[in-house]
Amino acid sequence: MNEGGILVNRFNDISVSQIHDVIDMLHPCMDDYVYVYDLNNDYYCISPAAVERFSLPAAEFNNVVDNHALFVYPDDLPELQRDLDEIMAGNKEFHNMQYRWMSRNKQPIWINCRGNVISDGSKPLYMIGCINEIGTRQKADNISGLLGISSLKSSFEESFYMLGSGYILRLGIDDFKIINERLGSEYGDMLLKRIADGINNCLRTDQKLYRALADEFLILDLDNRSIDDAIKQYRDVRREADRIVEEMQYEAVFTISGGILPRESYSNCTFSDIMKFSEFSLNKAKRGGKNRCWVFDYEEYAKFLRSRRIIQLLRKSVNNGFEGFEAYLQPLFCLKTDSLYGAEALMRFHTDEYGTVPPSEFIPLLEETGLILPVGRWMLHKSLSLCNEIHKSAPDFKISINISYIQVLKSNIITEILSAVSAYNIVPSTVIIELTESGQVTSDNRVTKLWARIKEQDINLALDDFGTGYSNFHYFNDLKPDIIKIDRTFTLKALENDYEFNLLNLMVNMAHSMHLKVCVEGIETKEELDKMKLVNPDYCQGYYFGRPCPFDEFVASFIVNS
Repeated sequence: MNEGGILVNRFNDISVSQIHDVIDMLHPCMDDYVYVYDLNNDYYCISPAAVERFSLPAAEFNNVVDNHALFVYPDDLPELQRDLDEIMAGNKEFHNMQYRWMSRNKQPIWINCRGNVISDGSKPLYMIGCINEIGTRQKADNISGLLGISSLKSSFEESFYMLGSGYILRLGIDDFKIINERLGSEYGDMLLKRIADGINNCLRTDQKLYRALADEFLILDLDNRSIDDAIKQYRDVRREADRIVEEMQYEAVFTISGGILPRESYSNCTFSDIMKFSEFSLNKAKRGGKNRCWVFDYEEYAKFLRSRRIIQLLRKSVNNGFEGFEAYLQPLFCLKTDSLYGAEALMRFHTDEYGTVPPSEFIPLLEETGLILPVGRWMLHKSLSLCNEIHKSAPDFKISINISYIQVLKSNIITEILSAVSAYNIVPSTVIIELTESGQVTSDNRVTKLWARIKEQDINLALDDFGTGYSNFHYFNDLKPDIIKIDRTFTLKALENDYEFNLLNLMVNMAHSMHLKVCVEGIETKEELDKMKLVNPDYCQGYYFGRPCPFDEFVASFIVNS
C-alpha cells in the first residue's frame, strides 16, 4: 500500500471529534494555528486561538468555502478559490499560500497557510496543515541576540503586573539611520550587536533586555528599583556607548537617548499603552536635544494627546469649509497722526470640544502638519475680503497679513498673494505681508527673489517678531523690508531695563536711517506708550489701542466713527 493509502486508513480510524481533541491539546503549546479540512464532508476544524484572533465563525464549521468569505481578505479570495479548485480536482497535493485573513476588528493580517493533501489515489480526502502569521513582530532578534517585543509582552503577562515598583528604560540610538546610509547596513548590524552587548553589561540583577524597533532597546526592571536607579543606569549605558565609539576609533560616532517609564505610571494600563508611554518618553528625550533621558509624565502626555486631537479637529475643519476658523482684526496706530492706519489680521480657531484654542497652540500644529497651506490661503482671502469691505469707508486703510515660512517654502505664495489682491480689487500699497520666522528662509536665494517680486507690485513687507528668535540685522539687506515689528518680549525688556531701552533706541534710529518704518508691539498702558514714544517709532499696536476682535466689532469701534 502506498503512503497516501496508509494515511487514508489512519484517518478513517479517527473520528472527527478525536481530530478536534488533538487540535485542542496542541494549540496551547503553539503560536501557530493547526487545522484539518475534511474535503469529502465539507468540514473544517482549527485551533481555538484562531477564533480569538480572526473573524472565523467558529473553531469548527461546515460549508467551508462560503464561510472562508467571512474572514479572508476580499482581494485575496479569488486566488484562494483557484488554489482550492486545483486541490479538489486532484491537480495539487500541497497547499502553500501567503494571503490575508481579517482580524476580529476587521483589519487584514498576513498569514502563511500550508497544508498536506491526503488522497485515496483517486480523489483528495483531507487537508491537514498549519497557519502562521507572517506580519507579526519576531519573538527574537538574531542580529542583537535579544528577545523581541512579543517576548516582552509574555514577560508582562506572566509576572510584571504583580510587582509594586520597577521601571522600563527604553533606549534609542540617535541618528542611527545616518550610520547605515554612510557605512552600510552590514556595518549597522555589527554596531547594533556591539551596542546590545554594551547595554547587557549595564544590566542589574533581575533585569531583562529586549530589542524593540530597529535601533531601540528596552530594559525591564523586575527588582523594584527607583527612578533614580533608572537614571543612573541610563548614564551607565551612555558611558558604555562612549566607550564603544572610542574602541571603534570614532568611525561611527553616535549617542543614546532614553525614556524612563516608572512602574506606578502604568499600574492599570494595557501592554499597548505601556509601549506608547515608553515610546513617547524616548521621543521627548530625542526632541529635547538627544543624548539625554526623560521620565514619563502624565501631564506632558495629556498635552501630547490634546495636540493630536486638535490636529484631527483642524483637518476636519479644513475638510468642512474651514468651519471654526475666523479672522480677527487688531488696530494699528500711527503715532505721528495719533490715528488708525490699519489692522493686523489674526487667525482664531474655535471648537466645541476645547472652546477657543490659543494661536500659540494651533498655529505650530498647522505648520507641523502642512495644514498651514490651505488654512493660510483661506486666511489670505478672508483678510483681503474684509479689507475690501473697509475700503468702502476708509480707502487708505492698510491690512497686515501673516505669512508662515512654511507657506513660503512649500507653496506658490507670491502668485497666491498677487492673485488674491487682484481678485478683491485691493490697492497693493494698502497690503502689508508680515513674514514670521524670517531667519529660516533668508538663506535661500530663491526666497529673496520672490520677495523682490512682491515689492515690485508695491506690496509692503514687514518682518514680524523682530528682536527675538532668528531675527537679525542682516535681514534688512536680504529681504529689504518696509517695516520691522518689535516683539512684545523685547518691548517689555526695554520698558524695564535702561540698557535694553538704549538698544531699542539704537535699533529704531538705524532702521530710520535705512528708510524703514518701525512698529512696536505689545503696548498695554498709557505709561508704556509714553515711554515708547521717546524712541520715536512710527506705529504701535497692543491692548492699549484695542484687542483683536471680530470684523463687525472692529468696524463699529474703529471705522464707523473715524
